[in-house]
Amino acid sequence: MHSELVASRSADPRDSRESRNGSPQLDTVSLAIIEQLQQDGRRPYAAIGKAVGLSEAAVRQRVQKLLDQGVMQIVAVTDPLTVGFRRQAMVGINVEGDLEPVADALTAMPEVEYVVMTAGSFDLLVEVVCEDDDHLLDVINKRIRILPGVRSTESFVYLKLKKQTYMWGTR
Repeated sequence: MHSELVASRSADPRDSRESRNGSPQLDTVSLAIIEQLQQDGRRPYAAIGKAVGLSEAAVRQRVQKLLDQGVMQIVAVTDPLTVGFRRQAMVGINVEGDLEPVADALTAMPEVEYVVMTAGSFDLLVEVVCEDDDHLLDVINKRIRILPGVRSTESFVYLKLKKQTYMWGTR
């Protein structure tokens, strides 16, 4: 039933229109393709096509369009522990003045995996991945805290990661 619904909408011209906020407006076929790739980023286009009711070539075109529009990326996600990074932490940062220069400086740091501007107790939340505690201390003390505008930091060291998923966007 789901694939019939998806197949019936495969020619929907809305797959390429933009919403009011400028982001691409995705139809059910594009969402179904994204869902297939979230389950397995190496899934063959022919298998995706069968699941969503399109030809392999049509899926290839849709995927390329989604990549070109910046809707998605196809990347290898590693477990930091298995590749030599033993310490992860979320760092809450309070900033005086403009957040943008601090966020830009943090974004340029190779240990920083995630930077988000927030409303609440912290101005910025930053996820860092380090080799060990000494590396984490160096990043926080000698690289983050010295940035102009950083008023304070609070670190939340990960003891165990129970869930990490990249499945948002299609539910």
